[in-house]
Amino acid sequence: MKSFKLKINPQVREALTRLQPVVALESTIIAHGMPFPQNVTTALEVEQIIRNHGAVPATIGIINGELIVGLTEDEINFLAQSQNVIKVSRRDLPFVIARRQHGATTVAATMIIAALAGIKVFVTGGIGGVHRGAGDSFDVSADLQELAQTDVAVISAGVKSILDIASTLEYLETHGVPVVTYGSPDFPAFYTSKSGVCSPYQIDDAKEIAQVLQIKWDLGLRGGMVIANPVPSTHQMPPQAINEAIAVALQQADALDIRGKAITPYLLDAIKDLTAGKSLEANIQLVYNNAKLGARIAVELSALNQQQ
Repeated sequence: MKSFKLKINPQVREALTRLQPVVALESTIIAHGMPFPQNVTTALEVEQIIRNHGAVPATIGIINGELIVGLTEDEINFLAQSQNVIKVSRRDLPFVIARRQHGATTVAATMIIAALAGIKVFVTGGIGGVHRGAGDSFDVSADLQELAQTDVAVISAGVKSILDIASTLEYLETHGVPVVTYGSPDFPAFYTSKSGVCSPYQIDDAKEIAQVLQIKWDLGLRGGMVIANPVPSTHQMPPQAINEAIAVALQQADALDIRGKAITPYLLDAIKDLTAGKSLEANIQLVYNNAKLGARIAVELSALNQQQ
C-alpha cells in the first residue's frame, strides 16, 4: 500500500489509458506567480488553449496532502485564493503529504508528479536555474537536477531572466540535459526572445522535437529535455527596460536579505511593480504561447507512441 494518494482526474486518466496527448501544468504560477483573479483566468485559459490544440490539460497541485493530477476549476480557485499554500519542490513533497497540507508545485515537483501519472510533456512559464552570485550562495534551483533524472519534457520561455542564463546552460550540459530552442538560434530570456547566449540546438518543427524525445527515452537516456520557446515579439519586454528592473529588484532583495524559495516570487512581484505591470502581461502571453507548442508536441509524441 502506498503512503501517499495520487488522484488523477477521470478525463486525464482516460486519455493516458488510450495513449492520447496529455500536457501537465504547474500550480506555483497560480498560488505564487500571479495575483487573483488573473491567476485563475490565466490557468483556465491555458487549459483551454491546450484543448484547442488537441491535447488534454492536467494542472497539478496538492490539496490536504493529496497529489492531484488534473485540478478541477473549483480546486484551481481554491489554490488561487488560499493563504496557506506552500511552494513545493522535491524536498518539500514528503512533509506536505505527511502533514496533509496544501501545496503549489514548482517545476521540479510537477515533473515528479507528472512522471508518477505517466505524463511526458509539461508546460510552464520559465524554469529555475543558477542564481546570479551562486558562486557565493550556491543557490541553484532543484529544477535543474530534476531535469537530469525525471523523464518529462519541459516547454518554457527559457530560464527566468532574473537568473544566470549562461551558467544554467553549463549546468544542464554537465548533467546531460538536452536543450533546444524552438524556431531560433538564440536561447530566450523569459521576458525577451534573446539572451545573447546561443542555444545548443534549434528545431523548428514540433514533430521533430517529439521524435528526438522518443529516441532519447528509447535509448534509455534518463531525464527530461528543455524546450525553450521564445516569447512572441509582439509581447516581449524591451531588453534594457527589463534588465534595469531586474537590477533594481535584485538590489532590493539583497537589502531585505530575501533568499531561498522566497527569492523568485519576490523578484517577479518587484519587477511587475517596477514595470507598471508590463512584465506580468508578458508572463501571461508567454505561458499562452508555450501552451500551444506544448500541446502540439504532445500530439506528435502521442502519434509516435501509438505507432509502436
